[in-house]
Amino acid sequence: MPTYQYRCEKCGKVFEHVEHVDEHVAVKLKCPQCGSEAIQHQPTQFFARTSKKS
Repeated sequence: MPTYQYRCEKCGKVFEHVEHVDEHVAVKLKCPQCGSEAIQHQPTQFFARTSKKS
């Protein structure tokens, strides 16, 4: 499952949350530091790992 990075607009805390792609749109997160619901998704780089060797 992908790990998404979020930033709290109230206190500035940056944190990560592991969630299924389908949950990403509907997830309701709270800041782990201040409890605010004013959370903004922070775009990050995507790295794919495969078990197949080239």
